[in-house]
Amino acid sequence: MQVHIASTLERPDCSSCGSAARIKQTMRRRLVDLPSFGRPVVTVWRQVRWHCPAPVCSAGSWMQTDDRIVIGNRGITDRAARWACEQVGRHGRSVTEVAADLGCDWHTVNRAAIAYGLALVDDPDRIGPVTTLGLDETAFVRLGKFRHRLWSTQLVGDGQLLDVVQGRDAAPACAWLAARPETWKAGIEWVTLDLSGSYRAVADTMLPDAAQVADPFHVVRVANERLDEVRRRVQNETLGHRGRKTDPLYRTRRLLVMADERLDDNARERRRGLLAAGDPKGQVADAWTAKEAVREIYRIGDPDLALQWVTELADTLDDRFYSPEIRRLGRTLRRWGPQIAAWHASRASNGPVEAVNNLAKRIKRVAFGITNWTHWRVRVLLYAGRPDWTKLATITPAAP
Repeated sequence: MQVHIASTLERPDCSSCGSAARIKQTMRRRLVDLPSFGRPVVTVWRQVRWHCPAPVCSAGSWMQTDDRIVIGNRGITDRAARWACEQVGRHGRSVTEVAADLGCDWHTVNRAAIAYGLALVDDPDRIGPVTTLGLDETAFVRLGKFRHRLWSTQLVGDGQLLDVVQGRDAAPACAWLAARPETWKAGIEWVTLDLSGSYRAVADTMLPDAAQVADPFHVVRVANERLDEVRRRVQNETLGHRGRKTDPLYRTRRLLVMADERLDDNARERRRGLLAAGDPKGQVADAWTAKEAVREIYRIGDPDLALQWVTELADTLDDRFYSPEIRRLGRTLRRWGPQIAAWHASRASNGPVEAVNNLAKRIKRVAFGITNWTHWRVRVLLYAGRPDWTKLATITPAAP
């Protein structure tokens, strides 16, 4: 379907000498437009080339411009470009799918989505005051012969994706925070961490007045990992091979990591019997006891008592009597003790950060992988960064 249009703007004057311009040529410019009744539409704009009639003027000729029809040298109308940006960014549709609706190629839609999306995500009013800041990483692409992973760090404030920076080390996140106003950083009270040393360095360097909180899920996961390491080591030491379905320790692997209070009497009895059969020195049982002691931290309501519990538990687990894996757990608790106990005062966790990560991974799945960093940042922020979509109709797109 084709729609032929012409601009109703008044005849311009020469920008050099001020003479009234004359028509030199009328061209038919084909532009992708919004679909109509499920069919692609092409708008044919009768675009005029003007020229200055003065023989001594050096202005020459120039093309007619009308931002109501198209901005810049794009092959898509302004209204269709804004619609494509909302479909790709807000609704998380693939560029290929939107291009099929418009009857154009992938690049036309992608350029429009990025140009208008950049203006939305870089809006200074998009980021407001934040009290709880969280950081987490996501591998957004694999490149090269050996599928080398490239990482991005998501900065999430009060459940909103603030921005995405390259890498998962401390430097990019520190640079982003350094560009924020001091008054904004002073409003951050809590920084949730997943036991990452690099993100802890970010909090120590850029937010020294904010209290750091170790995420409870990651703390318990570390205890479960140490327990599983002990189980696999004892399995190899006693039987000389990896776990098989008839081995006692392999059969109890799931019962060991489950919360004890969620098991019935039969399950507890089964766990005790399997440990008695496959754990002759009691090392796996010690690791399970240490894991349950870590979980007990979050049953304590008082932050000071919790810190005392963590400190004493770290000293106990670091004793030479225990296996290397348990001692390693004790050192982790000692290193992160204040951050673990801070959860009892803040009740903040990495849950909102993980939720934003799921949204970012959805964009990666829809796009079947994104290799361009700018495209990745804009697509993720449009979908999870809560831009003000009411401004889409009035923003000026970024230059191509």
